[in-house]
This record gives sequence, C-alpha cells and structure tokens, in this order.
Amino acid sequence: MSDEIKHECGLAYIRLRKPFSYYLQKYGTVTYGLNKLYLLMEKQHNRGQDGAGLAMVKLNVEPGNPYLHRMRSNAPQPIADLFFKIGQEVQELEKYQPDIKQHPGLMKGHLPFLGELLLGHLRYGTQGKNNVEFCHPFIKRNLMPGKNLALAGNFNLVNTDELFEQIGVNPGDFQKQSDLAAMMEVVHHYLVNEDEANPNNANITNVLKNATPIFDGGYTIGGLLGNGHSFIMRDAHGIRPAYYYINDEVIVAASERAAIRTTFNVGENEVQELMPGTALIVDDFGNYQINKILEPKERRACSFERIYFSRGSDEKIYRERIALGHHLSETVLERIAYDLKNTIFSYIPNTAEVAFYGLVKGMEEYLNKIKVERILSWGNDFTPDKLEEMVNRKIRQEKIAIKDVKLRTFITEDANRNEMVQHVYDITYGTVRNNEDTLVVIDDSIVRGTTLKESIIRMLSRLNPKRIIVVSSAPQIRYPDCYGIDMSKLGDFIAFRAAIALLKERNMEDLLDQVRDQIIALEEAGNLHTENVVRQIYKPFTTLEISDKIAQLITPEGVNVPVEVIYQTIEDLHECCPTNTGDWYFTGNYPTPGGNKVVNKAFLNYLSGKNVRGY
Repeated sequence: MSDEIKHECGLAYIRLRKPFSYYLQKYGTVTYGLNKLYLLMEKQHNRGQDGAGLAMVKLNVEPGNPYLHRMRSNAPQPIADLFFKIGQEVQELEKYQPDIKQHPGLMKGHLPFLGELLLGHLRYGTQGKNNVEFCHPFIKRNLMPGKNLALAGNFNLVNTDELFEQIGVNPGDFQKQSDLAAMMEVVHHYLVNEDEANPNNANITNVLKNATPIFDGGYTIGGLLGNGHSFIMRDAHGIRPAYYYINDEVIVAASERAAIRTTFNVGENEVQELMPGTALIVDDFGNYQINKILEPKERRACSFERIYFSRGSDEKIYRERIALGHHLSETVLERIAYDLKNTIFSYIPNTAEVAFYGLVKGMEEYLNKIKVERILSWGNDFTPDKLEEMVNRKIRQEKIAIKDVKLRTFITEDANRNEMVQHVYDITYGTVRNNEDTLVVIDDSIVRGTTLKESIIRMLSRLNPKRIIVVSSAPQIRYPDCYGIDMSKLGDFIAFRAAIALLKERNMEDLLDQVRDQIIALEEAGNLHTENVVRQIYKPFTTLEISDKIAQLITPEGVNVPVEVIYQTIEDLHECCPTNTGDWYFTGNYPTPGGNKVVNKAFLNYLSGKNVRGY
C-alpha cells in the first residue's frame, strides 16, 4: 500500500500445559514460553509498530506473592525493547546465581515474566494516541485473584458511550479516549458479578455472554485472569481474525495462522480458525473448551487481511493475492491493446509483489497462447532463428522503483516537504524507452493517493514512458472503516474526492445538501445507524468515471505523461478471497449498525470541515 495507514493490531497468546522443568528437559530452556511468545509477536510485527505489551500470570503462587505482571513499550522497536528488558533481568539473576536457568523453581520465583499464561499485543494507534498508557494489555487489579484481569485486543468499538451507560460508569478523560478501557470496564463488571456468585471460579462463558452482546464493532480479544483462567474470543461476524493451535504442551492463539505455523513448526491443518462468535476458554488446569458465546451472524471477515494486512507467507493468502493480480490481467491487456512488446510491468510498494506475480502470470498465459497460434500458423515455413525468437519472447518485467528510506524531516513548509517526499523512492534509470513504452505499475490499494501524486507518479514520469497505468489489486476505497483500521475520514479518500469533483463539474452539488439533510433527519429521529446515506454520492457515476477522475487527481502539475488507473472489481475480489467477504470500505455495506452511524457522521464532519473521526 503506497499510502501509509495504521491498522490491524495483533494478538499472541500462549498457555503452557506442562511444568517449567518439562521444557527445560525437552527443549533445554526454562524460558520456552517466553521464547515462543517473542517469535509469535515478531512474526506479526507488521500488525503494530506504535507499541507493544505483554502480560503474564503465574500459577500456584504462595499467598502474598505477585502473580500478575505487565510490561508495555512505545519505543521505536517495541517488541525488541520488551524482551531486551526481560533478558537484562535474567542476566542480573545470573550474576549472583550463574546456574539459575537450571532451576525452574528459582527462575519462576525470581523472574517476574516467567509465567504459565502469556499474552502479547502489537499496537497500531488508530486513535492517534501513541502514549505508552494506550498500549495493551490493560489490567484491573483486585485482592481476589479471580477478579484480576489483563485484557488486550484487535478491534475498534463504535458505541463506547453506550457501554459505560450499560454498567453505570462515568468515564474519565482517559477512558473516553480508549475503546479497550470501555471494553475492560464492561468485561470486568460481569467478571466481578460472576466471581461473587462463584468465588475465585467465575464462569468465563457467562461473563462473555453477558458482556459481549452490547459490543458494536469487530474484535478479537484475549484475557488472563489472576486465578489462571484465560480466554480468546472473536466477534459474531468474524471481522477480525483469530487462529489457534493445541497440543499436549501448549495452547496457542494469534491473529495470523502463518505466525503460529512458523513459531511452532506445524502444518496448515493443525492450526484452526476460531470461528465467529466463539471463544477458546482455558481453565486453571490447562483444560480447554471452544464455546459459542454469540449467535454467529453473516461472515464478514475483513478482506483487507487478504489484500494487504496479513503477511503473505500464509499459503492461502499467497494464493489469493496471486489470484487478485491474475484477475486484473484481462482488463490490463485490453487497456494496453494487447501490446506486450511495448509494455513494462512493475510494482510499488514491495507488499504488492505477490499480486504482481499474478498479473504477470495472466500476461504469460496470453503470450503463450499467442506463441502457439503463431507457430501453428507458420506450418513448415519457419527457420530455427525465427522459431527461437518466438519461443524466447518474454513479459517485460523491471524493478522500476526502490523504497530508499523512510524520510524524517524537520521541514514543515508544505512546498519543501513535498520536495522531500518525492525522493522516498529511487527509480531504475535505463529501463524504459523514451515515449515508446507503456509503464504498468500495480499497488495493493489506493487510499488517499497522496504518495502516488507527490512521489510515485512524478518519479515514474522522469523515465519518460509513453503513459503510466496504475493498477490497484483492491477496489476503490469509498467509505470509512470503524473496526480497527485507521481510515475514518471521508475527505482522506481519493475516491470520495473524485466523486465530489465530478459533482462540481456537472453542477450536481445540490446532492451534497440533500444527503446532509437526510442524515440530519435520521440523527434527529435517533436512526443514524439505520442507513448509509453517503452511498448516494457515488450513484450518479460509473466506477470507470470515478477511476478516470482519480487518475486526473493523482497526476501532479507539470507532468505531461498520461496517467490511467485500473481498479479491481468487487465481484473479482470476492471470487479471489471467498472466505473474507467484508467489503464495507468498498461498498458501504457495513456489518453492524454502528458502521452506518460512523459513515453518516463522517460526511457531516467533512461538510463542516472537522478533521476528526466519525466515532
């Protein structure tokens, strides 16, 4: 994705099912769980670079000794920072007891973060708050072990005010700014109720059944209790991802299947998907259940997971990204008039590489078909040189752009800053023939179009191609997200700005007033959640008309090379990614009522010039 957006926090959970002495004997280390948690978090570091945190619970601790520990970091490399500090603690212990690692009991007693229950979190700050206080897990402490709770998650909620009202809590300033704080208050409220009915043995299923029905949003959450119980739960639509793996040594859960497979060296079928509305619940003895908490609703798993967010090392995601590129090949061929001889294919940024392979595969299939037809048409009228030339024809692929550095500049003036941004990428000179070659470049998705305009298009134009075609493996992003991705302001979206520009060009601006009035009427009636009125902004135009306007908007002043944009279709997206049908940012079809409320509010914010989230 050429435009940077913050998205998709990551979760990592491990429950050790054997004594520490077992791991020392079998694996040669008493820190087996910590080592695996580190790997599980590092293999998901793409999911959060604003901060990280971890919580540990120790089992069978003598009364009066601490059993719940937490550490968080918002350092530039937060995962490394956390585990470096734990490593320092181990080294400090070894100064006085060099062989302490050979004594599991001593290690557990002296090392705070050596526990049987481990919960790690990686954070992208969708609310723009990068203070360490906003890093998960959050904790609630109590003198009774069963009322202690550490909670972390991958989510956004759009009804936090209603949550506080439900349990009669008057939120403070911090709680108003954190979705997790609201969720924590609700879960802990019902945990305390259950614990009072069953002291130190609360029924976690009942806690979750009471707490989660009122959450409006997409979420995967993980919780540790001070008495050794724990859980991982996924929302009823399956919007946010969750996977688990269980054997006789460990119970593991994470946001990405590939992270578990790599960390524990297991096969694809050994890692299971936690289904929507269910929870993996583990008791203090390490026994587990998969319980239905909410009635599953229409599956709306986030399609951006497959397009961009999750790491492509998952074999299913890899194949789906190949398919996304492949499905675009026919449209691209038509746009270049099947002139492969004078077309160069490339990709920007690196995360679009797999979709690029799929696009090239489609080109190769067409080229091979043409080769066969031409050779057959020759009959016996060919020479070895002629045959060799035909057989050796290839799709022209080049590494056109290289992301050089992540520029950090003290310059604040827009003109000078834009000059610096132009040089985020380096180009490979000598790859394009002046005014002869068409340059086709694939991207994962186009959100704001800022990087394309200020950097990529300007840079590519210096190669003097005949024209530039930007291909998006995702459809047009038209609507805000409110389920964990930092795409909440309508005015940021290049597709929305294109629709507004077309309305102005065609003297249809009165539609903006009509949509505003309709939204205000819904708001006054308390029905803002019932309909996505903003869809009407796009109805007068075809997808192609908006794509053509986007191409104009991302073409910088002074660039004379023609620029075109091709987008993935919604139909092809669903064919390529059949299990992740969540497409509200493309279609406006939100899975929860809160989504409609958010998009309508976002439109009012846009009209009034408020640069704030819609929730």
